[in-house]
Amino acid sequence: MTEREPEVRILRKYTNRRLYDTSRSCYVTLEDVKELVLNSEPFQVLDSKTGNDLTRNILLQIISEQEGEGHGTLLTNQVLQQLIRFYGDSMQGMMSQYLEQSIAAFLEHQERIREQMQSMIGAANPLTMMNKIADQNMAVWNMFQPGASRTGSADSSAKADDSDAEPTEKDSDK
Repeated sequence: MTEREPEVRILRKYTNRRLYDTSRSCYVTLEDVKELVLNSEPFQVLDSKTGNDLTRNILLQIISEQEGEGHGTLLTNQVLQQLIRFYGDSMQGMMSQYLEQSIAAFLEHQERIREQMQSMIGAANPLTMMNKIADQNMAVWNMFQPGASRTGSADSSAKADDSDAEPTEKDSDK
């Protein structure tokens, strides 16, 4: 049995710049198209009159809006200028493949990178360190509470007995 590929959702772009989702029979916004991308749903945007594929233009428009919203940028001015320089260059095709493969590799390792970043941030976070110290202190405190395990009580009482004992010659040399 082969797994069926998900059906490509067709969006039609009309002259009034509105997008119409043919599978749901309703108009959609760029935000809706962004959700399709985030949900990895396959779609294609076609011009309603010519049938030309406009998917790339719509995706660029979404990226442009994201870049302009002030949430931080992926495409800095320097990156954009460098990309523009590749257009018409003999290396343009190679650069396109390189970018696709680099992003694919990054996505494959994204979870591991996220975990590493989290552990680095967690180690440097004073609140995280204070919580760990508090947890350790509570564990020690619980050892001395009534109902603690006998081995814990025996160890703590033995330590208490040692502290009450008179210092030995070794202790007085310290």
